[in-house]
Amino acid sequence: MRNPLAFIAQRWTPTPRILRRAALAAVVMTVVIIVTGGAVRLTSSGLGCDTWPKCTDDSLFATPAQGINGAIEFGNRMLTYVLSAAVGWAIISARSTKPWRRNLTRLGWSQFWIVMGNAVVGGITVWAGLNPWTVAGHFLLANALLTVSVITWQRVREGDGAPRPRVPRPVRKLSWAIVATSAVLIVLGTSVTGSGKHAGDSSDVPRMPWDWADAAHVHAVAAWVVCALAVAMWLVLRVVDAPDDTRARARDLLIVLLAQGAVGYVQYFTQVPEVLVGVHMLGSALMWIAVVRLALSLRERPESNAGIPAQSDPALAHA
Repeated sequence: MRNPLAFIAQRWTPTPRILRRAALAAVVMTVVIIVTGGAVRLTSSGLGCDTWPKCTDDSLFATPAQGINGAIEFGNRMLTYVLSAAVGWAIISARSTKPWRRNLTRLGWSQFWIVMGNAVVGGITVWAGLNPWTVAGHFLLANALLTVSVITWQRVREGDGAPRPRVPRPVRKLSWAIVATSAVLIVLGTSVTGSGKHAGDSSDVPRMPWDWADAAHVHAVAAWVVCALAVAMWLVLRVVDAPDDTRARARDLLIVLLAQGAVGYVQYFTQVPEVLVGVHMLGSALMWIAVVRLALSLRERPESNAGIPAQSDPALAHA
């Protein structure tokens, strides 16, 4: 007896374009859910629905008595279903490719389980009265989903052969340093929001136990480290004559970092207005996408059944 995915795969084969669009849809919806999740917090709608999985003890949906805050929180919950549909489309498309690309299907299912896990964390966050630690965990899980969705988006445009380096090893190590420091930067960002004034609800929500300004300064130092590494990467890629698309990824990262830094400083000196905080959250997602894409562009995966093996590049001999 065939399972539903195998049944669909037997009768439908997506074009490469459809497969790419399905993977991209998951990336886009992940960014949307991150930004709208920020909007929930910034509009003090975090407890607009005061329980989970229902919106109230008596209603699955938001009620008129909950006003605009309930509508915003409930709307964000409904977007989880749209995100799940995008991830489901990616899974079905990957399963239906001919020949079946198992690794793509596994990446799709990884996205699904992260979505489900984060929905539970979101519910725990509501039950905990928007505890800043669970709010931070909710945000970081969304970024984990973004990581896997971007990797999937890249993999649909590659083959399934063993990865081959496109730049020397020291350049790849620099890339991993950028990934690591960027991850630290995002985590430190949660300490700024967790100790700042935007608690997510109009009531007295506890904050993380340190000074917001100090957390912002540490976050800024980490941002400068990431910027310095990104500039170094841009210069090094020119020196080693890296492929054009890889250099373009380094340029994209620099542009996003400069814009994100400008927004960060403006929001700090203007008492963190809600609109700029929302823009900064969008910038955080775009920065992470740029970081992951840069790292992935430093290697390539040929078709596993390629008839003529590529010649080895002496410069990459120690890959």
